Amino acid sequence: MTDFYAPQAIWGRELRHYRKTAGLTQGQLSERIHFSEGLISGVETGQLPASPEFAESCDKLLETGGALRRLLDWRKGQVFPSWFGRWHEKEQVAVGLRTYQPLLIPGLLQTERYARALLRGDEAAVEGRMKRQAILSREEPPPPMARYVIDEAVLYRAVGAPDLMREQLARLLEAVGERLSLQVVPHELHSGLMGGFVVATLEDGTDVLYVETAVRGITTSDPEDVVLGIERFDAIRTEALPQGMSLDLIKKAVEERWT
Repeated sequence: MTDFYAPQAIWGRELRHYRKTAGLTQGQLSERIHFSEGLISGVETGQLPASPEFAESCDKLLETGGALRRLLDWRKGQVFPSWFGRWHEKEQVAVGLRTYQPLLIPGLLQTERYARALLRGDEAAVEGRMKRQAILSREEPPPPMARYVIDEAVLYRAVGAPDLMREQLARLLEAVGERLSLQVVPHELHSGLMGGFVVATLEDGTDVLYVETAVRGITTSDPEDVVLGIERFDAIRTEALPQGMSLDLIKKAVEERWT
């Protein structure tokens, strides 16, 4: 459910106001600006973000004097995508994190150079990701009990030059400790091929699930979804190598692939 007072939702209501003032239906607006009616509906309800091109087309047709394009300035101060905001809040107060990632190094374990390569040099986004990692080294409250499982393919996927990858894998080895464990699932068919996700356990004992999709992440506390996420994590973890063997596999990847 979209937050009624989220900037994206407010922007959508402004668009609806200007459209109705112009006496146009969503379908009529769609025909004139050559954007789909489904997109217009999603933007007006706050479910979908508006692009600068979309805003400019609406401004021109609805004769807003550029108001809609200017209203997108709220994004300039936004470090995280709007859909990530809810998860970020849960992550920061979690007492436990169970993370599975089949494609990339999990965000909280990424080096700055690795993150910068992934984020295409977006320095605000890189800074935001680095600040998120503070929860793993905080003193009060204690860091969350973090359980990480990654696919072996992550160790061999080139995100940058060999020295960047060596640095990143060294970071994984250094991160392991009393409150953080790391296991690797070997190359083979296993239960974790559907995509990455995280289960956060909050102080009151409730769990929240974050699931990655092709277009955005989804945060949900729906009991059925959460139970399925926990069951999937447990299944994947049983198929992973023990931590000692996992760390040896990481060292092997450094020697064989990145040296």
